[in-house]
Amino acid sequence: MAAALRRAAGHTATAGATAYGPPAGGGRVRPATGQRYRPARRVRLGGGPGPGAPVLMVAGLMVLIVAMLGVERVTGVSLLPDRLTAGLRPPPRDFPVLAASRPTGVRIPAIDVDAPVHSVGLAADGTIGVPAQERAAEAGWYEQGPTPGQYGPAVLVGHVDTSSGPAVFHQLKDLDAGDRVEVPREDGSVAVFEVESVQRHDKERFPADQVFGDFTRPHLRLITCGGRWVGGDTGYADNVVVFASLVDAEG
Repeated sequence: MAAALRRAAGHTATAGATAYGPPAGGGRVRPATGQRYRPARRVRLGGGPGPGAPVLMVAGLMVLIVAMLGVERVTGVSLLPDRLTAGLRPPPRDFPVLAASRPTGVRIPAIDVDAPVHSVGLAADGTIGVPAQERAAEAGWYEQGPTPGQYGPAVLVGHVDTSSGPAVFHQLKDLDAGDRVEVPREDGSVAVFEVESVQRHDKERFPADQVFGDFTRPHLRLITCGGRWVGGDTGYADNVVVFASLVDAEG
């Protein structure tokens, strides 16, 4: 399955225009250094030197880090750099994994998308097929990949516009991290995804493995055209790719 996606994605990098654009539109020796040093004095119970300022500073810093991690868990706002808290943050939240079921629609409230979804396969030239121009208000699910909610990247493609005006994914580039994407499925459930990033890639340098190769959890990829219009077989110069991950399942 992953190989098929990569193969299709590789073709998309060079033929994505037809796929996603409009037709026209005294001491001892320290072993490490050789330097001499005095052995540390033993600490006597009930007396003698305390822990010292450096130890107290480290302890205070750890208390502060733990307190800020608690604030992060309550507010959801990251306050500390990742390198400082490696191994201390709680693991990523759990995610559902759904059984196979074909998508029937896609809803993206942030950009007012509520559209039907139908299946597409491979085109004659080996690229991922897309909806016909008369169905430019619909999205196409690549049926040789995972269904939305299964492990791996489910792929929905759609036109950005046509010669007559905007199409289903016209505003895909305007999505932000954290936006919600809902995908109703044939079994009555709704797979709920959260946008992680929106990227734009030159079709000649399309990152196929990045887009289609991640099977670590259920993902969603929304793909359309973008960038400048160059015409010919290329259409738009770039592909806009939305990366999203499954966070919930309804129904």
